[in-house]
Amino acid sequence: MKTYTKYLTFNTKNKIEFVRITNDVEKAVEESGVKEGIVLVNPMHITASVYINDAESGLIHDFEKWLEKLAPKDKNLYKHNLTGEDNAYAHLWRTIMGRECAVAITNGKLDLGPWEQVYYAEFDGQRKKRVLVKVLGE
Repeated sequence: MKTYTKYLTFNTKNKIEFVRITNDVEKAVEESGVKEGIVLVNPMHITASVYINDAESGLIHDFEKWLEKLAPKDKNLYKHNLTGEDNAYAHLWRTIMGRECAVAITNGKLDLGPWEQVYYAEFDGQRKKRVLVKVLGE
């Protein structure tokens, strides 16, 4: 079995940002030479998420509004912020949106549905962060 590792680096302009990374993941799969297998995409930070969904701006706006309702950004709500941090909501949002995604590779390509795209969701940005892309297969 082949393995291939690539790190994507992000430094978002905004504290909260949704970045479509499908092309970056596709490039890593191509670089790996794997034709049949799986790719794992994992943000290596506890205030970010990787997920798969539609690349539609209204939906991305809705995600942020929905997350805000579930875990508001209000700094006074969370004990975590008593440590000097102000990002408790970001940890909760990451838990809600999930840690990582895995995508099948078929004939050397991501085997996504017709509207599916891979996204990196940053909830506490404006600093350098990494995403692991691990390709496994033959």
